[in-house]
Amino acid sequence: MGLWTILEGFLLLANALAILNEDRFLAPRGWSFSEFSAGRTKSFKGQLIGLIYATQYMRVPLILLNAICIFVKLVS
Repeated sequence: MGLWTILEGFLLLANALAILNEDRFLAPRGWSFSEFSAGRTKSFKGQLIGLIYATQYMRVPLILLNAICIFVKLVS
């Protein structure tokens, strides 16, 4: 397992987090960003919700990284 495989794994994880829908998946399970106050964002659950929302805002760079990954796979 090389560095490229680890980077692909993180890219797949970021893609999985970016496609989660708040209304259909996160809110019914109590993982909505609006439910957390400033004091509860230090918990593990608050940090994980922050990570999910960060990946959702970074969709354009994810698209570019996916295109680069696909191009490298096609060339190699």
